[in-house]
Amino acid sequence: MAQIQSISEAADRVMAALVSGLEIEFGRAAGAALAARFLGAEEADFLWDARVEERWLGCYYGSEDAGIELDRVRILGRIDGRWFVAVMLVDGDGDAHGMLGKRSFGRAAQARTAFADA
Repeated sequence: MAQIQSISEAADRVMAALVSGLEIEFGRAAGAALAARFLGAEEADFLWDARVEERWLGCYYGSEDAGIELDRVRILGRIDGRWFVAVMLVDGDGDAHGMLGKRSFGRAAQARTAFADA
């Protein structure tokens, strides 16, 4: 029997496991705070991995310093119990290189509307 699970559910489980592990190592009070710092430091990667939908917006012409061609991609996802819509910078291999902006939502319907409208 195959078990199907959405990426956002997996992202919530990963976040819960991260908090739990940090609580074991550093104490209950520090676990959530450290997890928030980890999420902030690697936010683009966490959000990219937690996406459930994506839409290509076009090429990104903002920086030619690195010699990498990047695209702008709008994503919809859920992490840590909150829905979000973000615009990511993504290379041709599908790796996130940064984030141009993000909005958070309490409900999936609000996030889906923002994803569709923008």
